Amino acid sequence: MDNNSILIKPGIIPILDKDFIPAVLWNHAFLKEVHSSGEGITFTIGLERNDGISSVISTQIFPQEHKMSSENFFYVDQLIKTLLWIWGGHRLTLAGSDQIIQYIKKIYSLQGKHSFDVKFMSKIYEKPFTIVEVNDKEKIISKEKSIPMGGHIKGCRIGFDLGASDRKVSAVIDGKVVFSEEVPWNPGEQDDPEYHYHEIMTMLRRAAQHLPRVDSIGGSSAGVYINNRVMAASLFRSIPPCLFEKRIKNIFIDIQREWNVPLKVINDGEVTALAGSMSLQANAVLGIALGSSEAGGYVDRKGNITTQLNELAFVPIDFNKKAPVDSWSQDSGCGVQCLSQIAVIRLAEKQGIIFQENQTPAEKLTHIQELLAEGDQKAFQVFETIGIYLGYAIAYYADFYDLEHVLILGRVTSGQGGHIILEQASQVLREEFKELYDKISLHLPDESNRRVGQSIAAASLPLISSEK
Repeated sequence: MDNNSILIKPGIIPILDKDFIPAVLWNHAFLKEVHSSGEGITFTIGLERNDGISSVISTQIFPQEHKMSSENFFYVDQLIKTLLWIWGGHRLTLAGSDQIIQYIKKIYSLQGKHSFDVKFMSKIYEKPFTIVEVNDKEKIISKEKSIPMGGHIKGCRIGFDLGASDRKVSAVIDGKVVFSEEVPWNPGEQDDPEYHYHEIMTMLRRAAQHLPRVDSIGGSSAGVYINNRVMAASLFRSIPPCLFEKRIKNIFIDIQREWNVPLKVINDGEVTALAGSMSLQANAVLGIALGSSEAGGYVDRKGNITTQLNELAFVPIDFNKKAPVDSWSQDSGCGVQCLSQIAVIRLAEKQGIIFQENQTPAEKLTHIQELLAEGDQKAFQVFETIGIYLGYAIAYYADFYDLEHVLILGRVTSGQGGHIILEQASQVLREEFKELYDKISLHLPDESNRRVGQSIAAASLPLISSEK
């Protein structure tokens, strides 16, 4: 089912992507058409994740007999995909249109086009992914939970951040950074668990050399982590499944046993949001890390981290049917293809920027950033395009998060590129979403914090005995 009859054109068109169709504009246009028809019917979506926690949203779609009802399929499909990767969940409960529900059951199955999503959710929640249909009159119950986490600064702490292109570590004493290091690595292509264990232990020992003692260790890492267990992570994608279960799933539990101190590891996006909340001394913060992939995290109005998944890399933000396809999920228009190192390289190649054959993705990014620093117009347009992507993405995220602040960081934002991205994103909000522009503040940390801020914030995650 395609988004054929609802035509939209962004007010600000990315110079390197003339066919860009912002998800937020398409969705708003769809809902406007439904409202204008006066015939909208309610469609409700509920997602249950771990410990019975669940989130619910109700929306409007066309009745089956309406001439535009074919658009319902695409709208609900993309809405569910968005909610799956923002909320997470293993049990999808639907009420509204039986025709749409049967379609969703077909495509969100092990044989359907969204089999990746189904397998991923089953894996991380360790339960089969199920879809349940309920009567329109049955109420789908929402049960939310948020968790106080981070912000602890006393003691001698180590914080680390594991990305797909580099690993960062910081040593912190009573909130003051005494050592930080950033080391390139390539974990995604390593199939030996010992490589990962050795690299992580090496960086921890390096940081420990700058501390009189180690009271705790906090970690930020791409992927999904539950109770310090690795449920899914692209860093370990080359590890055979049997070795993943034996050696990787509990790798941080094994590391904690070696150090014998409190240790906490959470998703890097959550640490991004935590870093923003700490530096801004504010809540209702969405953190977006533009690195090897796109990571997201959210600190709510209480200053807590939620139980949501916040895997923004897989959230669709471009509804163009010819948008680039993600190599992992095989879906098009996902955030990772617009807001990451992958996007920078893709757009640079589109501009005719030449790379050396043996350059790693991280080295290619650095090359583009160097061209930008030299005033290269092609490089400028790369970051300008990413900034426009980001502006429309933030507007889309605002439909699902209660936001007052958005913090962006990660290696893509280093140097002049970060300022260009922020400026373009602000322009999109100012010209296309004035109400959001007046409500949401966009932030870019200083250069040091853009690169190692996550490892510093991660150091604050564990609670040590002297603070209890």
